[in-house]
Amino acid sequence: MSDAYIIGLGITRFARYPDREVESIAAEAIQKALADAAIGWGEVQQFYAAHVKQGVAAGQRVAKQVGPSGLPVLNVENCAAAGATAIREASLAIRAGEYDVVAVAGFEKMDPGLLAVYPDDDPRTVMGLTVLPMRFSLMGMKHMHEYGTTLEQFAQVSVKNHDHAIHNPIAQFPKAVTVEQVMNSRMICDPITVLQCSPTSDGAAAVIMCSDDFLKKHGRSRAVRVVASALTSDIDEQTRNMHTLEIMERAAKQAYERAGLGPDDLDVVETHDCFTVSELIAYEALGLCPKGGGGRMIDERQTWIGGKIPVNPSGGLLARGHPLGATGVAQIAEIAIQLRGEAGPRQVENARVGLASNTGMWSCCVTLLDRPR
Repeated sequence: MSDAYIIGLGITRFARYPDREVESIAAEAIQKALADAAIGWGEVQQFYAAHVKQGVAAGQRVAKQVGPSGLPVLNVENCAAAGATAIREASLAIRAGEYDVVAVAGFEKMDPGLLAVYPDDDPRTVMGLTVLPMRFSLMGMKHMHEYGTTLEQFAQVSVKNHDHAIHNPIAQFPKAVTVEQVMNSRMICDPITVLQCSPTSDGAAAVIMCSDDFLKKHGRSRAVRVVASALTSDIDEQTRNMHTLEIMERAAKQAYERAGLGPDDLDVVETHDCFTVSELIAYEALGLCPKGGGGRMIDERQTWIGGKIPVNPSGGLLARGHPLGATGVAQIAEIAIQLRGEAGPRQVENARVGLASNTGMWSCCVTLLDRPR
């Protein structure tokens, strides 16, 4: 059985592109990844296309934009977890010996406003049960009640991630903010303010992945290995899991077990901070600290670059941006950049093992990566 490696990556700047088609944005990321891997489009044996609301055969439309190929295309839709899910599927195919080199791209052009999951007249929509800020505000309130977590601690997550994004050239909002600015920004769903929400974003991210055999011919100098991944979904979403990140906790445990690693082995983490609440609670779900210890971690700056375990050095969804289908690929690409030692001012020192946690509505995909010695 082969290992699966990332040998090339490309990310567009996350922003709003009213005058560009999604196919053009995705093709840009793929072409950057091909150039980074120093291979041609004709060498790719399968293309995995992750997206959420880009219509029928979006992957095929993107492939035609990159260039003639005739290669098989697999479209992957798993809400905001689509990107990491596509990389997981690609790595499984490589491990099984089906392919030696594949391309994975996540891409999205998003509509303004909240993400609609059910029709407007669905009872769940009418009751507000599908509005994501509400779901995470309830998580936050529960955490505050049980563990004494403060509004300032949630706000510090946004401060940290915006500070990290200053050094990320593809970030949508590379601008510092203060705790006061975060807390005094427009209220969205108590206790979550607008600066504690990920923005509406367009963008794309791509990786080129290969097998052991291809890597021997290609060279190992900048390769990053996909060590393990785990994909979970909610057991009983409307009752048991609405106020927790239990799906992330299960995915992390499965990935750790498969890799023979644990939280103490990690050097850098990218996690799904669609809201500040989700990052702080993710510290606990990923085993970075005990239950109730997330507030202390952010207070002690343990998750800042230079701290014990830097989280979201890219700026995260809050500041880098959150084009749904692209997010999981961008998270994994950031870990690869860190493990290569190519992150510049946001580089985590001596990063050898990293984790990316990508969540989408009722699914979570956790991926562990390392730098082969």
